Amino acid sequence: MAVHGSIAQLSIPLPQSLDTRVYLRLSTQAKAIVLCLTTASLDQLAGPKPMGSFVYALPDRFNPQQPLSTTLFSHEPTIEFATRLAKMIARKSQLPVYVTNSMIVADAGMGGTVEEEMDVLRAIVKLTLERLPAGIA
Repeated sequence: MAVHGSIAQLSIPLPQSLDTRVYLRLSTQAKAIVLCLTTASLDQLAGPKPMGSFVYALPDRFNPQQPLSTTLFSHEPTIEFATRLAKMIARKSQLPVYVTNSMIVADAGMGGTVEEEMDVLRAIVKLTLERLPAGIA
């Protein structure tokens, strides 16, 4: 069954934040997923955002629980989150994944704690996997 590409543009509230949202652009093809992420509050919507990290991850045929990843472009504040997210989606979807991430989790209510990052990560993975067309994941 051939799966044609689709694009979804979504947003979710940044957990524990008053006015900041996470904006996602999910592009799916038959053999790859591209996910672009950024955050913006109501007063930042019109302003440009710096380019964040760009990571590629793919499932490992010999160890399915540990996807392989490589950094294509690195921006230190966003690289760890982008890598973790790309690996999680690659592992769960069994497809290659490209993730661009220019999110600033420090805008969250408690200043970007580990718990807030994990909440955001779980929300993005859940939303992404729910939005994948049937037959992909």
